[in-house]
Amino acid sequence: MKNKFPLAPLSEVLSQYQEYIQEPEVRVYPKLSVKLYGKGVVLDASVDGSTLKMRQHQIAKDGQVILSEIWGKKGAIGFVPPEGEGALCTSHFFLFDVREDKIEPKYLQAIFTANFLEDQLNTEAKGTTGYAAVRPKHLLASKIPLPSLAEQCRIVARIEELAARIEEARGLRREAVEEAEALINSSARRLLATANCEPTELKCWLDENRDGIQTGPFGAQLSKQDFESTGVPVLSIGNIQYHGLELDVLKYVSEEKADHLARFSIREGDILFARMGTVGRCCVVPSKAEGWLFNYHIIRVALNRSRIDPRYIHWSIRASKDIEHYLGEKIRGATREGVNSSIVGSLPVRIPSLSQQHHIVNFLDDLQAKVDILKQLQSETSAELDALLPSILDKAFKGEL
Repeated sequence: MKNKFPLAPLSEVLSQYQEYIQEPEVRVYPKLSVKLYGKGVVLDASVDGSTLKMRQHQIAKDGQVILSEIWGKKGAIGFVPPEGEGALCTSHFFLFDVREDKIEPKYLQAIFTANFLEDQLNTEAKGTTGYAAVRPKHLLASKIPLPSLAEQCRIVARIEELAARIEEARGLRREAVEEAEALINSSARRLLATANCEPTELKCWLDENRDGIQTGPFGAQLSKQDFESTGVPVLSIGNIQYHGLELDVLKYVSEEKADHLARFSIREGDILFARMGTVGRCCVVPSKAEGWLFNYHIIRVALNRSRIDPRYIHWSIRASKDIEHYLGEKIRGATREGVNSSIVGSLPVRIPSLSQQHHIVNFLDDLQAKVDILKQLQSETSAELDALLPSILDKAFKGEL
């Protein structure tokens, strides 16, 4: 369908800002970062004017349009925000004043958000692939749909109304997931409290045939130079998530190195405990990870499975108030940066009969599975919502909104 609105070059609504300074003052200036694909302009790390060797700079003003010479072809264009007033711009950026008697700034921002200019700027950009420069003349020659000011304001109001509805829908879905997570935690705490027994230390329930609690190998045993592109996986703290192992990113060592580190291998049903970072995050080792290794930031717990369901300990570490308070005290104390195997061995656990453990675990695992389905649906609907705004903007510029 043809565009309902007349097309006009940006030179009708923008004029290049031509004021320059040759040498910045000896002081700290704010600096701007222009995000790709119309994602806006934000403050970057500030810069000391005395350290700059490049000549001919500009000082940005709130409400101006800023274009990246290098990344303009990828939508690096937007409005200088209020906090960008006085920011120093090198000669790799161009500034433009906006004729507000011709265009509503929010309408032009919608043009940028839709990355409407990418094809035109890509066509005009000159230079090598990595440094295809976009010059001011290329931007000013680019054409946009330009209805009357009154129509621009109507379009902006409609876009804002629909965008607010999208955000409301997104917020409702996010709240649903948060409420479901809160339900799991409260249910877990309630069920764990039904274990009518005194707390004991975790080390009382270890597998006597194995080194029950073990910290991963030190750097001298496993360093960066040992990692390969393939081989035996070595789990790091980032792989440990409450829902299980996150396997998108894995590191590997050779079979020979793995043989030397065999004592740091894991078995199905072991507990992996994050001893640094998010202390206490843990998961149960699945069968597919049998024989894998773990690094220094992880503590492996091997349990006596004739007496303990590892999933019960996983839920206890995740939700028990006793363990939460215990770890809170230890982390705030001398072990601020993490915990050791001795502290993990002393975790207070309330252990009911094996049948009661199974009952609690089965209920919580079933509840978690339902929440995981809800999260998946939320992720899918979030992607659908993400696609709505570009569709709305496309219709707006065609005069169909």
